[in-house]
Amino acid sequence: MQPPAGLPHTHSRPVHWLLTALAVAAVLLGAALVGPGDDTATASAPTAPAPDPAAVSYPFDCGTVGVEVVRRAAADLDGAAATVAVVRCRSGAGTAPNGVYVLTAEQGAAPRVTATLVDPAQRMSVTGFAVRGDVVSATLLGYSSADVPRCCPDRRRDVQWRWRDGKFVLTALPVAGRV
Repeated sequence: MQPPAGLPHTHSRPVHWLLTALAVAAVLLGAALVGPGDDTATASAPTAPAPDPAAVSYPFDCGTVGVEVVRRAAADLDGAAATVAVVRCRSGAGTAPNGVYVLTAEQGAAPRVTATLVDPAQRMSVTGFAVRGDVVSATLLGYSSADVPRCCPDRRRDVQWRWRDGKFVLTALPVAGRV
């Protein structure tokens, strides 16, 4: 049933469209300001700041090209601040294998690697990296043989490491198949 013609509330005017556009813009701006920043997610706020991954000496050799921190996220491990970092050797071309390390720092001491979740020697690339509470999750991309071109990983595995009894425990999720 159509409303009777001529009633003021039945016709949209430019001011109605302007108010609607302003309301939508305000919602989008609010979401952008409040939305997530870094990959940081913790179950409770640690007492000290998370270690800086750029200040750590990693247990692999990149020669003269140096180490690049690709991703990082703060974590709370039983109330202690930690950083989980995805690192690799800098490369001008191609994608160097990634390593995933857990970093901690004692009060007044330099940060250090306390756990290796993925070693670059495994020749994996890490995508889908996230830290939520005491769980680190990632998607690992790799190669089924040395004959597979390094540009095109043909294996994919979603994994999670859960902090339990003072160490990370790996859980491999069901195999997804070929990439």
